[in-house]
This record gives sequence, C-alpha cells and structure tokens, in this order.
Amino acid sequence: MTAAPNQSFALIPASYVYLRRGDEVLLQRRAGTGYMDGHWVAGAAGHIEPRETAQAAAVREAMEELGVTIAPGALEALTVMHRTDGTSNPREQRVDWFWTSTEWTGTPRIIEPNKCSGLGWFQMTALPDPMPDYERAVLIPWARNALPVTTTHGFLTSDS
Repeated sequence: MTAAPNQSFALIPASYVYLRRGDEVLLQRRAGTGYMDGHWVAGAAGHIEPRETAQAAAVREAMEELGVTIAPGALEALTVMHRTDGTSNPREQRVDWFWTSTEWTGTPRIIEPNKCSGLGWFQMTALPDPMPDYERAVLIPWARNALPVTTTHGFLTSDS
C-alpha cells in the first residue's frame, strides 16, 4: 500500500529489552492493557519519551517494569525494526529498537501487576505461545545468530 503523495505520518518509537542468561530469555505475559493481553513479550518494553534516546528508554523501562538496573554500556543493540500492522491505516507505522543485556543489578520481578500476569525464563529454541509475530521475527533469527542489523515487518514487501 502506498500513501498518497501529501499524506504524512509519524513513526511511533519504542524500545524492547530482552534479558538473557545463557540460552534463556526473560519474557513477560501482558495483561490488563487492551493490547496483546495474554501474549508473551519482551521482559520490558515501552514508548520512547520526548527528548529521550532509545537506549535511555530501554534502561528506564527495565527499571519500571522489572525493577532491574542496566548500565547503558551493558545494553547490546540487536536490531532496529520498521513495522506496520498491515491494516488499511497507512499511518500505523512504528520503529522499534530491540536490546539485550546479560548484566543487570537486582532480581527481575513483576513491578506492574496491572499490566503483567507472568514473568518467565524461556529457552530461545522453545518460545511460548502466543507471542506477537514481530517479536518472534526477532527472537528466532537471534537464537540462530542470524539477526540482521535492521528488519521490517508487516509490509507487502520486506527488506529483511
């Protein structure tokens, strides 16, 4: 789908954080948000706030959602994804930064029980269901060490 020549849109930015220990990744089960409730997603994630970098958002979200402190230098960028939901709304486009860390301070725990009904460590080769397709599109190639620096999801044609 091509937008009309004068149709503008704004990308919605977000950062996702996957804590990793060995071959396991920490995921949370969404609840009570009205968006993908019941789905397993990144341990921490959220929109990037005005005047905030993607990396700073990742650090902030890890503290707000998991109660852990991650030093900015301990974050490793996995991929940046440009995605759309594939609906008839061409304005629905997002850019997501996916991060990982194997080093943090504190014990990951549910900080927002009104938004999260579960937290668990999962083998990278045995991910739970349900999970958003766009997150699975990051985790599966990452487990195979085949994740490109940039990815796309939901478009009629894909560069990834």
